[in-house]
Amino acid sequence: MVQIREFRIVMPMSLDEYQIAQMYMVMKMQQQNTTSNEGVEVLENRPFEDEVLGKGQYTSKFYHLQSKAPAWLTTFAPSDALLMQEEAWNAYPRCKTVIKCPYFTRFSLTIETVHKADNGCSENVHGLSKDLLAARQVEIIDIASAARDYWSYVVGSNNMDFTKFRSLKTGRGPLLEGWQDRCDPVMTAYKLVTIDAPYWGFGYRLEQTFLAGERALFLESHANCFAWIDEWFGMTMEQIRELERQSDFSLNKKLGKELLVASDEELEERGSIESKWSVRQSNRL
Repeated sequence: MVQIREFRIVMPMSLDEYQIAQMYMVMKMQQQNTTSNEGVEVLENRPFEDEVLGKGQYTSKFYHLQSKAPAWLTTFAPSDALLMQEEAWNAYPRCKTVIKCPYFTRFSLTIETVHKADNGCSENVHGLSKDLLAARQVEIIDIASAARDYWSYVVGSNNMDFTKFRSLKTGRGPLLEGWQDRCDPVMTAYKLVTIDAPYWGFGYRLEQTFLAGERALFLESHANCFAWIDEWFGMTMEQIRELERQSDFSLNKKLGKELLVASDEELEERGSIESKWSVRQSNRL
């Protein structure tokens, strides 16, 4: 059965600040969670243009997550069952991510994100039909919440107490009860997760596992965005893109993957000098 869940994450920052914060957070978390055995493998990172989303950045990645597979899954699936393939189209403030699992070929997970300069009060930013709205469940994620579950500990280790935290560069914080209604600037990431695992006997459990994992990842990643504000605040898009290029090479080097970088002459022949830093794996799985 297809499940639709909309997660709303309110953030104490502007839309422009969040774009930098999110890119910085993704790079840092990928570096923290990638070793010689598992983690993030970047296949491609390049500009794209789409009739629906417009212009943005396309990425293709493999996530090697063997150690994070739940015990019940390993009873009938191999250790590499959680090799996930991700394609993402980031046309900020709109983004789309599609995640597939080569082992479970009928499994699909799509995340459509809309970022708005509000405090989570918009009711249908994704333009859903009446039927989809009826099927959708809405969940508010508070980055200042101290509540943690099993997947929170599996996904990350952020233990920042935001009720005592204050940014040195911006003076923002602490985040006390009801902070979403008082902070300025403020914005919200509306993440619509659609998941389908049409497998008899364990499909629903697989869907619930991934929904719980995504929720924990959203909480961890957005908490890190604010916890690391004094690291990324003031960076330009050019600076963050350069760090991103360096990070892509570093990640694949950790996993022992060969990388190929196109020359300027080759890129000019393709008509897109912006693709200079496109990362491609020489021996794709």
